[in-house]
Amino acid sequence: MQAGGQSEAMSEVALDDVDRGILFLLQQDARNTTIAEMAERVDVSDSTVRNRIEHLEETGVIEGYFPKIDYEKAHYPLHVLFVCSAPAENREALARDALDRHGVVDVREMLTSKNNIHIEVVATDTRDLTEISNELATMGFEIESSEILTNHHTRPWAEFEFDRNGE
Repeated sequence: MQAGGQSEAMSEVALDDVDRGILFLLQQDARNTTIAEMAERVDVSDSTVRNRIEHLEETGVIEGYFPKIDYEKAHYPLHVLFVCSAPAENREALARDALDRHGVVDVREMLTSKNNIHIEVVATDTRDLTEISNELATMGFEIESSEILTNHHTRPWAEFEFDRNGE
């Protein structure tokens, strides 16, 4: 524990160029990039990369590894984003509880006072989707809108890209 009772995992972690480079490569393609390839790209040994990844995981900088799933190809055609409002004092607890509900795959908390929860769900049909939306409303979420998701595009944050020349 650190001073003030805060664990290291809860405090900020100072990242150097090697850490940032490893994070960039993991964001780019964690599944298909080997430790040896990362070590070569960030100009350190394999063991350094392994140790750095372990430290980033232990301190909570790396929270997990998740596959990106095309739900439509997996025969789950309704991939929907609910934009909701929740009372600010209950927002965090409601967000955590929402993750335990049928169909919910992602919950994001926003700092705004309205539209402060985005809930991503996957449903098999409109009946299933209606049941999910009713359950969210019963929990205390006010559903402001719902949008069918078609694509999700991501990229590694450019600030993490490793540059051997320091440019």
